[in-house]
Amino acid sequence: MATVPETTPEELHEHIEAGESVTVVDVRQPHEYEKWHIDGPNVETVNVPDRKLAQSAPEDVLADVPTETVVTVCGTGKISRESARHLRKADVDVRNLAGGMEAWADLSVYTEIETDAEATVLQFRRPSSGCLSYLVVSGDEAAVIDPLLAFAREYVDVAADYGSDLTYAIDTHVHADHVSGVRALGEHTDATAVVPAAAVDRGIDYDIAYETIADGETLSVGDSTIEAIHTPGHTSGMTAYYLDEAVLFTGDGLFVESVARPDLEAGDEGAPAAARRLYRSLRERVLPLSDATLVAPGHRSEGTEPAADGSHTATLGAIAEGMDVLSLSADEFVDAVFADMPPRPANHGQIIATNLGQRDMPRARALTLERGPNNCAATADAMTD
Repeated sequence: MATVPETTPEELHEHIEAGESVTVVDVRQPHEYEKWHIDGPNVETVNVPDRKLAQSAPEDVLADVPTETVVTVCGTGKISRESARHLRKADVDVRNLAGGMEAWADLSVYTEIETDAEATVLQFRRPSSGCLSYLVVSGDEAAVIDPLLAFAREYVDVAADYGSDLTYAIDTHVHADHVSGVRALGEHTDATAVVPAAAVDRGIDYDIAYETIADGETLSVGDSTIEAIHTPGHTSGMTAYYLDEAVLFTGDGLFVESVARPDLEAGDEGAPAAARRLYRSLRERVLPLSDATLVAPGHRSEGTEPAADGSHTATLGAIAEGMDVLSLSADEFVDAVFADMPPRPANHGQIIATNLGQRDMPRARALTLERGPNNCAATADAMTD
């Protein structure tokens, strides 16, 4: 049988980031596809289960989609290889995604951000979920903010590439959508694990030594300073970090095109009060900062347009001007937050328990539980014009 050409997750991501038209033929079952799939502003997706596809004419499957770049996808890349072979009968240059969705979930890429900070800042992106984390490098020291357990080794290696060692592994809050790498980095490297002091009362109980940082306190990384700014709302411990008064790592409090959802800690009953705390945090702690401050959020949405440097960031002034919800009254803000909240992140209960230190979780298990969109924003759609 003819060999089917394959494309790697890295290559597929490059096509998507370059703005090329990509058609993904996902041959998993509909319930698997609906939970999570490859998407993007220039991506067309066709969900045809493999058995149905095998009984269909290739021309019919590809009739209404662009065929410049066509990729077949399944869970592990094995079944979709046969689907690609079937589609190639239509003389279309179809390629199979090597490793399937499991490999897509294991992909991390990074971009060096253009900032006014003294330090070098790298933004790490997980295309499968939109999770963002950051590496701050100054001299021979580095700090990672909101690291994922799945990519803990990568932060260490990239820091070394920049001639530095990790001195801090810092979380902005207790995450609900991914397993934090703070504990692993604190245990297996020389980095000090750091969590917000305001998050400890939630029940953090790590089996390793860690430090806390409270509102107004600072950490030094080489010649740079990171200041903690407590911004409760998404969670009670949510804390932003202000680097050299130039870059604000907002975690899940504020995104480029939306604001945080308030129900992942507070639940349905406590969510309205949490939304009001978020409103005060944004109005009193974040928006008064310089308009030139670069906002570096903890997530991006599927439709977020990257900045000129390829990162998913924006200045605070641009966000304030473009996001109408930030100029609403408190009551209007709360109504807007609850108007279109997506489902809660998959397996958020198990992930939260892990991030509180109540259980351990191997990397492979974390990759399984984290599948799907992060859904930490208040809406699946942008709140910008």
